[in-house]
Amino acid sequence: MKTSSRPDQPIKALLQLVAVGLGITTISLLWVVSPLVAPDHNPIYHWSGPASTLFVPVILDFLGGWLLLTLLLLFAQRSRRFQLYLWTSIPLLLPWIMLKNIAIICGIGLPYWASWLLLAASLIAIFLLLTRWRRILQTYFERVRRLVITMSCFGAIIGILVLGQLFWFARQARGLNRCTVAHHLHHAAINGTPRTRIVWILLDELSYQQVYEQRFPNLKLPAFDQLAAQSTIFTHVIPAEIKTEKVLPSLITGQPVDSIRSSASGQLSMHSPSGSWRNFDQHQTIFQDALDAGYSTGIVGWFNPYCRILPGVLDSCFWVFSEQLNNHMNSRFSAQKNMMAPFRRLNKEQDGFHIEDFRELSQAADSMLRDSSLDFILLHMPVPHPLGIYNRETGHFSTDHRSYIDNLALADRYLAHVRELLEQNGEWDNSAIIVMGDHSWRTQLLWLPSEGWTPEDQLASHGGQFDDRPAYIVKLPHQVKPARIDASFEALKTRQLLNEIMKNKIISVENLSEWTR
Repeated sequence: MKTSSRPDQPIKALLQLVAVGLGITTISLLWVVSPLVAPDHNPIYHWSGPASTLFVPVILDFLGGWLLLTLLLLFAQRSRRFQLYLWTSIPLLLPWIMLKNIAIICGIGLPYWASWLLLAASLIAIFLLLTRWRRILQTYFERVRRLVITMSCFGAIIGILVLGQLFWFARQARGLNRCTVAHHLHHAAINGTPRTRIVWILLDELSYQQVYEQRFPNLKLPAFDQLAAQSTIFTHVIPAEIKTEKVLPSLITGQPVDSIRSSASGQLSMHSPSGSWRNFDQHQTIFQDALDAGYSTGIVGWFNPYCRILPGVLDSCFWVFSEQLNNHMNSRFSAQKNMMAPFRRLNKEQDGFHIEDFRELSQAADSMLRDSSLDFILLHMPVPHPLGIYNRETGHFSTDHRSYIDNLALADRYLAHVRELLEQNGEWDNSAIIVMGDHSWRTQLLWLPSEGWTPEDQLASHGGQFDDRPAYIVKLPHQVKPARIDASFEALKTRQLLNEIMKNKIISVENLSEWTR
């Protein structure tokens, strides 16, 4: 019996090494794969690049790490000295690896110095053990090695499940962002009724308080002031939500949304306060309403995957979002660069992607504004959303300790640019312009604890105080006088408001004031 079992021993030993390599890889790279196997699929939902640049790097990193560790373990079988080095290092490095996993997956801001301190302590412990090795330690060494092997075999089971999920989700997401918009421009030809061009501008995180009520000293916002002189200002708007990913579905459907989730293919589901989940239906939105009214529709947007979730009700669309994932990957990177992203420290190039997003969105919006055939447009721009990307003193882009107030100045500059384009086309006066924030400046809710919070932010927000009112400004066609609506107004009614404008039921300040009562 013994002789018959001997041929199996090398195979069992090899399988054990493969399993241990997989387990250690899973434990070590859990933070790299976790964004892609998260149950809400949020990173997939907001990924604006090809699916291949998201999944292929992670899969290759995981398989490469597994192969490398397996080869090291095989080599350790042949060299007792290397075996000692390897199996001394693995247990002592695991605390640092586990801490990094927990911090990144849970979104805990672990300071670099704390991570490096623990790593240094682990390396020093390894050095001391190896240089002061005594035979008496051999017994403890074997016990620890067997414990790590057992843990790694359990980790291998998780690793198999993770790999299965990665390949399954990659298959489901293979068509991510490939969808093209349908063309409905023939609606305009069929319906000969004159239509008011509607330009809906959503400036992310635009605060009413900071723009009109308690403006920062010496901050000049001439475009907002000029707009206010011929628009209706809503002074007490109740935001639909506090997170953009929930606000926009609420605004375009007119239904409250308190939570969202995505499928692995990047499709949206919404949860209502009543407690029910439902799939997002693009045909139950303001853009379907616009098509039904004979309009042609377009979106230039940030953060939300508009072109993916609304392809059948748009004639033109562009969206982008370039914030890096927790594993440091970015939709702007190639697959090769994303493979290396988890293993290098973030640098200043990450800060510039907010600027690149703004530039690309602005360019796409210019093309859409110049196309008069598109008469129902949503422009969702990434300002004044922090972090600061503009120096209002120089008038140039900058990420060097810039503030929300700087971004407000950039939002004002952009608003002036839109007005100039429409005036050049002779369309400013006879267009309906809606300028709003999706939510207000989330001072103490989000930004106050962050590294990007500046002394100017602290001063402008009166110590981080939160005012929940987003800006909400409506200029009706040919409106020349200012007006105010001080009553509370739910931003959730924006779809209704836009429909009333499309149907020419709101054509004057009096109509608007009456409708809001």
